[in-house]
This record gives sequence, structure tokens and C-alpha cells, in this order.
Amino acid sequence: MIGNLNHIAIVVADLDKAIAVYRDALGAKVSVPVDLPEHGVRVVFIELINAKIELLLPIGMDSPIAKFLEHNPDGGMHHICYEVEDLIDAKKKCISQGLRVLGSGEPKIGAHGKPVIFLHPKDLCGTLIELEQV
Repeated sequence: MIGNLNHIAIVVADLDKAIAVYRDALGAKVSVPVDLPEHGVRVVFIELINAKIELLLPIGMDSPIAKFLEHNPDGGMHHICYEVEDLIDAKKKCISQGLRVLGSGEPKIGAHGKPVIFLHPKDLCGTLIELEQV
């Protein structure tokens, strides 16, 4: 059901510092920061050959990412995103297998402008999983 790895999301406490590390120390191609107020984050994408790294900085204290940063002041991996051909079918299959969909269960538009859902980390080896429609 799952396809390619789309991205790994990392919450950061200092976006400028994280950008510098990836751009200058690792030589990666880094996008410009984009605010996504509907998700409560400022996001930067690190372009790799086979996937992306998504750097997330909370904007506003009501951001779900702010809560993550409270518990992990240095930041850290937040979620892994896999591509799926049919998000609705993938959601149905996940639910039929006992996996919990977070929030209302209805797809939302993610940072790439495509529909996404998130699956509960307690059902997936302690890792928050995002499924994104390709």
C-alpha cells in the first residue's frame, strides 16, 4: 500500500541554525522558509535525490509542534511521510487493520498541497506516520 518515502519531518528550535547546518555543513539544497499558519508551522524543505527532509518550526504557542518542542527542547524527528496512490483506500485499509487516524479522520491539505492523514504513533512502533496522496 505505501509507496515511496516522501519526507522525514524534524522539529527544530532554531530554523536559521538548522538551515545553515544542512546548507553549509552538508551542502544540501534548501528551500526558502514558508509559513503555513493553518498548520502552525514555518517549513523548509531539504531536497535530496530520493526524498526530502522537512524542517518544522512552530509559529504560535497553539501549534501542535510547539507542544512537541516543549517536550523535546532540542527538537527531533517528528514524523515520517509515505506516499500512497489512493489516500481514501489507504485510510480504510489502515482502519480495518486497527490503526487509528488522528484528528477528524478526514484528509487535510498538507505542506505539499496534497491531501494527507496522520496515523497514531502508538499503533506504528512509536512513530507518527503521515500518508500523502500522490
